Amino acid sequence: MKKLNVKNNEAAIYGVGGLGEIGKNTYGVQFQDEIILIDAGIKFPEDDLLGVDYVIPDYQYLVDNKEKIKALVITHGHEDHIGGVPYLLKTLNVPIYAGPLAMALIKNKLEEHGLLNSAELHEIGEDTVLKFRKTKVTFFRTTHSIPDTLGIAVHTPVGGVIVETGDFKFDLTPVTNMPPNLQAMAKLGEEGVLCLMSDSTNAERPVWTKSEKWVANSIERIFDQIEDRIIFATFASNISRIKSACDNALAHGRKIAVFGRSMEAAINNGLELGYLSIPADAFVDSSDLQSLPANKTMILCTGSQGEPMAALSRIANGTHRQITIQPGGDTVIFSSNPIPGNTTSVNAVINKLEEAGANVIHGKVNNIHTSGHGGQEEQKLMLRLMKPKFFMPIHGEYRMLKIHTELAEQCGVPLENSFIMQNGDVLALSKDTARIAGHFQAGDVYIDGNGIGDIGSIVLHDRQLLSEEGIVIVVATINLENEEIQSGPDILSRGFVYMRESGELLDEGRRLVFRTIRKEMHAKKPTEASIRSAIIDDLQEFLFDKTERHPLILPMLIMNNHVAK
Repeated sequence: MKKLNVKNNEAAIYGVGGLGEIGKNTYGVQFQDEIILIDAGIKFPEDDLLGVDYVIPDYQYLVDNKEKIKALVITHGHEDHIGGVPYLLKTLNVPIYAGPLAMALIKNKLEEHGLLNSAELHEIGEDTVLKFRKTKVTFFRTTHSIPDTLGIAVHTPVGGVIVETGDFKFDLTPVTNMPPNLQAMAKLGEEGVLCLMSDSTNAERPVWTKSEKWVANSIERIFDQIEDRIIFATFASNISRIKSACDNALAHGRKIAVFGRSMEAAINNGLELGYLSIPADAFVDSSDLQSLPANKTMILCTGSQGEPMAALSRIANGTHRQITIQPGGDTVIFSSNPIPGNTTSVNAVINKLEEAGANVIHGKVNNIHTSGHGGQEEQKLMLRLMKPKFFMPIHGEYRMLKIHTELAEQCGVPLENSFIMQNGDVLALSKDTARIAGHFQAGDVYIDGNGIGDIGSIVLHDRQLLSEEGIVIVVATINLENEEIQSGPDILSRGFVYMRESGELLDEGRRLVFRTIRKEMHAKKPTEASIRSAIIDDLQEFLFDKTERHPLILPMLIMNNHVAK
């Protein structure tokens, strides 16, 4: 078991995920034999992680110390903060504490994974106090792009509080009418914050992030100008944006048709929790759209990030079963900004919608989106309210963390009291000191279908090779006992060369493989493995010499009589 270099009178904080990156936020605050986990997120894969669905942190340190984990507390319900919960629970069945919306979303996930009945779930609010033998956890309300966002304060005996802000901005006019609790933050600051862990996502932006109310006003102006059908696309988790769209649809006498499973779930959660107020007769089925005037309908759907299987992408491609773009009539509103890495796919969807004849409204120029993360001015306000002795920027790439420490220095935190950490680094804190106290393994674990962690660097390298160079399959039947090739070798190409036009190359390759197999069979103690290796080496060299490409070589040898060991 990995033991931290932390003294009995020190608390430790660390990121299992979420340091030096955007995503898979998972943090730990530990005092002696008590660990408070904060969030359990996922990260969406970059383009080079071919076939990978999600990335989660390596939970091994938590597994090794599972008897110490007292709670998993959730700041809010976004995927990069709760997406890893089912995978964590498959390893560790820890008690989960979350606000109403986050809890509803977690329950949906656990039900899909067959874990709901075995999970210990507790709904919390900003007034909740969790008391354990040595530590205590309190909460304070923040604002983000999803309701029920909480900052977390872990009280330990070392003197002072350790605060994790979660994702936040200071939206003083939120659509949900639940403003940030500045008084609670200031009170924590007065009582003494030992260390502040704070959201760094927008540390590069020297602004105060626009309020959601500002976007709501822009949406109202846009709805006033549109005479025909509206297709409104946004994140399913952005209840505030959904509320603005639906409120304006109702104000203009429009019926609402909802498409996308996650959007339907979001509407149901919003209605049940009171964040949305939409009469039942305002919703219509897809079959009713044809019978309604275009100016009396709004389609609310997923796909604002260009996801290929989302409703909007299928509408753009003309493959949606119920909705076809009405040229010159439909207006499509993208009420989100592309997540880094999604820009190309979003632009492709926009272009296809324009080609189909839709009017597309997107981008910052139309004032239809605002970030859920505070800019530099809000980050400075958080620092001033909390007045921390030590500072640890989180949830951001390295350059963002670095800028955030500079902002902290401007707000009275000495630069030597700020710590830019990597996942697995441990910060040990006493009343007056902070130091790096070692490191544990906290790498990436890839989720591919139902597989967890069975995709490694070799598999990803093979997938990269397949995507760029293709594959060449060699098939032969061999009898080692008689040292004879009974059939083949045959060569098949997929994604490498077009077989009908490359007969000469493939014939020459077959002759080469025949000679390679014969030579290897006549060697001392030939085996299936040695023949396979020789085929790969010789054919790869030959094909590169002829084409300057490195396809994946896959020998499929049928060993007659099963002589080889």
